[in-house]
Amino acid sequence: MQNKKPMRQKPEKQGILLKKQFGQHFLQDHFFVDQVVNKIPFVAGTNVFEIGCGEGVLTKAIAQQPLLNKLRVFEIDPEWAALVTNDLASDARVQVSQINILDVNLNELFAGEKWILLANLPYCITFPILHLLQKSSAVVKEGVIMIQEEVAQKILKKSGRGYGYPSLFFQHYFDWQLMDKVPPTAFFPPPKVDSRLLYFKTNENPVTIVDEEGFWKFIKMCFLQPRRTLKNNLQQSRYGIQPFTPELLQKRAQELSMQDFLNIWNVLQTK
Repeated sequence: MQNKKPMRQKPEKQGILLKKQFGQHFLQDHFFVDQVVNKIPFVAGTNVFEIGCGEGVLTKAIAQQPLLNKLRVFEIDPEWAALVTNDLASDARVQVSQINILDVNLNELFAGEKWILLANLPYCITFPILHLLQKSSAVVKEGVIMIQEEVAQKILKKSGRGYGYPSLFFQHYFDWQLMDKVPPTAFFPPPKVDSRLLYFKTNENPVTIVDEEGFWKFIKMCFLQPRRTLKNNLQQSRYGIQPFTPELLQKRAQELSMQDFLNIWNVLQTK
């Protein structure tokens, strides 16, 4: 049974101010920390990286795993990075880097290895981080992330309201599994929204798309105004509406599946 006890406690280490610009909401409820760590079966040689360690509650739980090989932590706040570095100084497996994760080339850093992500992601940069993971599919194989509930539902949508480019893009490159919903009381300071744990696994063999970059630009155009029809969204675009049937043009993008879009895209490639 989930721990419902309020966890509105100040971070253990005092003297470091929280910085609003970094979206700092530290996960403190150990029930959910355990959910993150226990989802991944640690085996000999397991490499883990964390984005945004804060005061290090999740970091220390990961470091307690006896089969952990390496733990690489990326923390943008120099004060919290220094604190966690000091706390775990005796553990040679742990390396904390004071850096913005969006400035890191994971393919170069982790070249030749497979890594797992366990992290409570900064909500303000969730999508940029997910795009970074997609570009790093050669080295990032799976993970558990904490993100805003609304964003998690948008990623997993198959149709209807909330379904759009992020749903199609991230479902194409990753397999997803909903885990626990997390209340604001699990954090300090508590956010104003519910959160969600998500397990992901990199799709190592996604369906090949001709002109992949062009395809995703086309998808964005189809969802330009989600409540409008494809005709309204595409008639002023470079694609025009000539290649499409009247029946298709009256549909909204939210009614179409990934396979539908791939079929449309393949038709466009022959025009």
